[in-house]
Amino acid sequence: MTIELLAAVQDALSTPNRLNPVKLFLDADIVVQAVMVGLILASVWTWAIIVSFSLRMGRVARGSRAFEREFLKAQHPETLLDGRRHKETPSERVAAAGLAELQRSTGQGGRVADREATRARVALAMEGQVAAEADSLAERLNFLATTGAVAPFVGLFGTVWGIMNSFFQIGQQQNSSLAVVAPGISEALFATAIGLFAAIPAVIAYNRFSHRVNALESQLQRFADRFHATLSRELEAE
Repeated sequence: MTIELLAAVQDALSTPNRLNPVKLFLDADIVVQAVMVGLILASVWTWAIIVSFSLRMGRVARGSRAFEREFLKAQHPETLLDGRRHKETPSERVAAAGLAELQRSTGQGGRVADREATRARVALAMEGQVAAEADSLAERLNFLATTGAVAPFVGLFGTVWGIMNSFFQIGQQQNSSLAVVAPGISEALFATAIGLFAAIPAVIAYNRFSHRVNALESQLQRFADRFHATLSRELEAE
C-alpha cells in the first residue's frame, strides 16, 4: 500500500500541471528554437529602443521648449546662439539654420539686396532643418515598424514547421493519439506566442512614438514660423 502511494505521488510530481516555457523551448525542434531565439532577441532590442527613445524624446522636448522661450524673448537672438558652441536641441539647430542663411544673404555693410528672396531662402533653410530633425528622431523607429509587421509571420513559420514535424512523428510512430501530437503542437504554438509578444509592444510603441515625433515636428515648424516672422520684420525695418 505504501509503495503504491509513493508511486502515485511521484507520478503527480513528474506530470506538469502548467506550461513550462523553458521546457517547451528545450523540447522544440532546432528550427523552431532558432525562430524563438530570433524573436526573443527582437523583443529585447524592441524594449531597448522603447526605453531609450522615451528618455530621448522627453529630454529633447523639454530642451526645445526651454530654448524657444528664451530665444523668442531675447533682444538679440544671434548673440544667444553664438554663446552656445554645441547646438544641443532641435530648436537651436533650426534657428541656427535660419540665421546662417540670413548671414549668407546679407551683402557688404549688412544690407539685403532682395528682401523677398532672402525671406524665401531663410524659410526654406529652416523648413529643411525641421524635416532633418524629424527624420533623425524617427530613424530608429523603422526597427519597431519592421518587428511589428514581421514578427507574427516569423512566429507563424515556426508554428507551421513544428506542426509539420508533429505530423511526421505520427507517421513514424504509426500512432495518432493526442499524447504523440500534443507536445509538438504546444512547442510550435509557443513560437507564435513569442512572435506576438515581440510584435504587440513594437506596434504600440511605433504608433505612440510616431505621434510624438509628428508633434515635435509641428512644434519646430511653429517656432520656425515665429522666428521667420521676426526676421521679416527686421528686414522691413532696414
